[in-house]
Amino acid sequence: MKAIILAGGLGTRLKPFTEVIPKPLLPIGESSVLEIQILSLKKHGIKDIIIATNHMAEYVEAFLGNGKKYGVRLQFSKETHPLGTCGPVSLVREQLTEPFLLMNGDVLTTLDFSKAVAFTNSIDADLVVMTKDIAVPFQFGKIISEGDYIVGVEEKPNLKLEVLAGVYIFKPSVLDLIPQNTFYGMDTLIKEMIARGSRIAKYPIHEYWLDIGRVNDYQVAQDAYHEHFSELKKPATP
Repeated sequence: MKAIILAGGLGTRLKPFTEVIPKPLLPIGESSVLEIQILSLKKHGIKDIIIATNHMAEYVEAFLGNGKKYGVRLQFSKETHPLGTCGPVSLVREQLTEPFLLMNGDVLTTLDFSKAVAFTNSIDADLVVMTKDIAVPFQFGKIISEGDYIVGVEEKPNLKLEVLAGVYIFKPSVLDLIPQNTFYGMDTLIKEMIARGSRIAKYPIHEYWLDIGRVNDYQVAQDAYHEHFSELKKPATP
């Protein structure tokens, strides 16, 4: 199975770090975000990877090379203008003749990709969306009432949400819905598929997962590296 990693974002919310280094190459422990993703995919047998770039594309390509040092095969596609979270797929559609994985370049997870692929192969769905349950702190106390009387209060409860985890597995038929070289987001694709009656399955991530979107998240990733990702070492170059 091929994988596409979206590595073209500007990383605006991670400034000032991303003023010098593209977000996917920000150092995490002894590695970087992209290297952790590449080695995580390799661990589960996914070794044919396309890096979709835009911002500081030459830097990303020069840093990673052809993938030999990671034991994988890397290719690069480059946007000439922002294409969103789904549009970059259109630039390499001729290579996507079998189910493929799409992953945001700012997600760290210990997801067992092998099990996710097996699930995809076992279910009748055109798209499988990885999801994650998260708890969002709520800043107000929740009132519990009966008629005109308050019977309880829950102080600042967490809102529990199931969110898109930034990892997807596509069947090739979905490619017909993605416009060529046009800004197009995953949320738009999912809504269009639902409107058309297409089957979309979900696969909950029970393993570790983190979206590195803000400066605070970047610090969390540093703290999580040794617990979850330090065993993902680059092979020594011969």
